[in-house]
Amino acid sequence: MPRLVVPPDPIGDRPYRIVFVCTGNICRSPMAEVITRALAGSTALGDGSPLTDHLDVRSAGTGPWHEGEPMDERASDALVRAGYARHRHVAHQFSSSELGRFDLMVALDRRHQQTLRGLGADPQRLVLLRAFDAASGAAADVPDPYYGDGGAFDECREMIAAACTGLVTSLAAHWDSLWAA
Repeated sequence: MPRLVVPPDPIGDRPYRIVFVCTGNICRSPMAEVITRALAGSTALGDGSPLTDHLDVRSAGTGPWHEGEPMDERASDALVRAGYARHRHVAHQFSSSELGRFDLMVALDRRHQQTLRGLGADPQRLVLLRAFDAASGAAADVPDPYYGDGGAFDECREMIAAACTGLVTSLAAHWDSLWAA
């Protein structure tokens, strides 16, 4: 699992800010955003609060192709099939002016990671999502389901959910260690 870079006292006035980044911000990254919020909402911390009380979770794309559009309907349907609520989403392109705004930037594949590095992202705050899934082995990327059918979106959602589970587990362990200290 990657080492999370978390501010020394994230349990204060501001939440820990995470952004998931994919190509157009209509498939993979919004699915990761929805899944992470849901998992964090059902994760109780040592003080009894849900992890979502300490997070600001967003998503963005590396390009402008879908700026202002909703989540791809196939992605939304894949989430609903797995029991997640529909999410009102508006695609957004990540820009270099946002680099300092996030504590953790989570790339959905190595191309996105490279794009974020090119924008000047701090390598200590930039990770690949599948690094949080021990079962992924050497498979670093979440494949783009855009040109596939509903089954491709379901497979994508499953990969994302497995990795988001690892991410949420890592975040919860960090917060719980703060209260145990």
